[in-house]
Amino acid sequence: MKASKIAYKPVGLALGAVSGMDTGVAFKQVWKMIGHEDDAPDASDEGRTWQEVLLAAALRGVIFAVVKAAVDRGEAVATRRLTGTWPG
Repeated sequence: MKASKIAYKPVGLALGAVSGMDTGVAFKQVWKMIGHEDDAPDASDEGRTWQEVLLAAALRGVIFAVVKAAVDRGEAVATRRLTGTWPG
């Protein structure tokens, strides 16, 4: 196994954890703009409608996927610049 692939895995795990935290912060900010409230609904919130719960879940999923793709792509590009090989 190449050294670039060995180094890529732990760095990817660390960046994934950080991006997961960033995703939560980004979602809260977007929800404040859209919902005009601080707390997004959870699936078990009795006083929330299906529409609110599903919109919040979909928005959270989209933000997570975009942030993860951007972090993964950036990490792969940086690995190629540093090692000359594309990881994966």
